[in-house]
Amino acid sequence: GQEQTWTPARIGQSSFLAQSGRLVGLTGLRTGRAIDFIPTVTSTVDGAPGADGGWHYDGRRPDVGGTLRWGVTPNLTLNATANPDFSQVEADVGQFSFDPRQALFFPERRPFFLEGAEQFAVPGNLVYTRRIVQPVAAVKLTGKTAGAQIGVLFAADEHEASRTGDVRPLFGVVRMARDLGSGSRIGGVVTQQVDGDDNNRVIGVDGRLVFKGIHSVTFNGALASDRVDGVTTTAPIWSLGYRINGRGYRARYQLSGVHDDFRTRTGFVSRTNYASLIAANSYTWIRPEHSVESFTAELQYNGVWSYDSLVGGGGIQDSKFSLNLNSTWRGGWALGFSWLEEFFGFEPSLYANYGILQPDGSVEDYVGTPRLANRDVVVSVGSPQFSWGSSYLFAILGKDENFPEWASGNIIVLLSGITLRPTDQLRADLSYTHTQVNRRTDGSRVLLQMIPRVRLEYQVSRALQVRLVSQYTINQQDSLRDNSRTELPIVFRNTDGTYTRASAFRDGRLRSDLLLTYLPNPGTVVYLGYGTSQQEFDPLGRRDLRRTRDGFFIKLSYLFRMTG
Repeated sequence: GQEQTWTPARIGQSSFLAQSGRLVGLTGLRTGRAIDFIPTVTSTVDGAPGADGGWHYDGRRPDVGGTLRWGVTPNLTLNATANPDFSQVEADVGQFSFDPRQALFFPERRPFFLEGAEQFAVPGNLVYTRRIVQPVAAVKLTGKTAGAQIGVLFAADEHEASRTGDVRPLFGVVRMARDLGSGSRIGGVVTQQVDGDDNNRVIGVDGRLVFKGIHSVTFNGALASDRVDGVTTTAPIWSLGYRINGRGYRARYQLSGVHDDFRTRTGFVSRTNYASLIAANSYTWIRPEHSVESFTAELQYNGVWSYDSLVGGGGIQDSKFSLNLNSTWRGGWALGFSWLEEFFGFEPSLYANYGILQPDGSVEDYVGTPRLANRDVVVSVGSPQFSWGSSYLFAILGKDENFPEWASGNIIVLLSGITLRPTDQLRADLSYTHTQVNRRTDGSRVLLQMIPRVRLEYQVSRALQVRLVSQYTINQQDSLRDNSRTELPIVFRNTDGTYTRASAFRDGRLRSDLLLTYLPNPGTVVYLGYGTSQQEFDPLGRRDLRRTRDGFFIKLSYLFRMTG
C-alpha cells in the first residue's frame, strides 16, 4: 500500500512523472534495428441449431494473415497487419446501462490496437479504435520524433461494418503532441472515416499548462463535420478545466459541452446535447506511522444542462451534491464513503415513444414528473495485496431513479470481486455485479440485473497456459406502469403507429470460453479455443439453459526476426 522513489518527489505537484530521476553515463550503446514478421493461420468451425432440430457445424477455409513490426528508429515503430484474427481475445466483461442517457464504453482489448495506444490518447475519447470492427488491413506509426509524440493509424474495415454493406469503411487518425517544459503539453488530432459517399471528419486541439508547480489549466476542443445521404452537419465539443494539486488542499473545476449534432465515427462520446459543470474541493491529511495513514474529505457539485440550455441561458436539468470521504489504513486497506443529494430533471426525448394506456383503451402521451429527488449512500472497501490475493466491494444504497418508469425508486448496486492465488500457477478472478430497483410506492421490483463472472488461469509451464472465462448475464424487468403519477400501464409506440404493452421479461445468457495457449516466445504462439453461448429457455416456468451457438478455433503464428 505504499510507493517509494529514489529521487526527491513531492505529493503537492501537478506532475509526478516530471519528478522522475535521470539516468546518465550511458554511452557507446548500439541500438540496432529489428524487423518482426509474424504470419498467422486461423481456422474456425462454428456450430448452430439447424432447421431439422439437429446441431450442425460449418467449417470454413483457413484464413491467412500476418503482422509486420519495424523499428524505424529507437523511438519510432511501424506496425502493419493484414487479415488479423482476434479469436484469442476473451469476451468483454458484462455491463448494463443503468442510465439510458449514457452509452456503454467497452475498452480496447485487441493486441494490434493496444500496442502504442498511449500515443492516441485524446481528451474526450476522440480516438476509439473499437469503431474499427474487423479490419481487413491496418497500418500505424507510433513513437517520438523531433521532440513530438506521434500516432498515425489507417485501416480498412469489412463490408459488414458499412452503413450500406456495399463498401469497406476507411479510417484515418493522425495524433501529435509536444511537451512544453515540465508537465505542460499541447496536442492536436485529425480523424476521418469514409463510408462510400458518407464522410465524417473531426479536427481537435488540446493542452495542459502547468504553472507554479501545483496549478494547471486543461483545455480541449474539436469540430466534427458529418455527411450522411448528402446532408452535412457541423458541431463542436469542448472542455476547460483548472486544478490545484497541493499536498493537502486540492481543487478541480471543469466546464464541458457536447453539441446535439456532434458526431464522430472514430471516437466515443457517451452522450450528446450535454453540458456539465464540476466544482470539487478537497483536503488530505497525511499521517505516516498511524493506523489511518491518510484521510481525504471532498465536497463536489456537478450541474448538468442540455447544451442549448447552457449556451442559451436556459434552466439546469440535473444538480448533484456529494460529500466524499476516503481513507487508507496501515497495511494497505482502503475505505470510502459518500453521501449524495441529487435532483434529476425529466428529459422528454428519452421517453418519446412512451404512451399511457387509458381504461377505455385509448393512449395518451407520456408526461413524466418534472423533477425527481435522490439521496444515496456509497460505500467502498479495498483490501491489501495479501499473499493469497485481494478483494474489493463497492455498494450504492438509497433513493434513486427508476429510469424504466421515470419515478423514484429504491436502488441497490453492488460491484464485488476477489482475486485468489492459492499457488504460483493458479489464479482465479471472481466478480459479481448486482443492480436492483424497487418501486417506492409498494416495494415491488422493477428491475434486476446480475452478472456473476469467473476467470481461471493455470500456468502449466512457462510456455503453456490454460484459461477459462465464464459469465452469466441476467436482465429481468417487470411490466411497466406510470408509477410516479397515474399507475396506468405504459405502452411503447411502434414505427407503424401501433402500440405494444411494456410487458415483463427476463433474459438470461451464459457465455463460456476455454483457451489453451502455447507461447514459447512472444510472437510464436499456438491458440486452441472453444466457446459456447447458452440462453435461458422457460418451458412451463422452468428456466433451462439451451445452447444457441458454439465454435472451435485454432490459430498458429510464428515470429521471424531480422536485426541489423
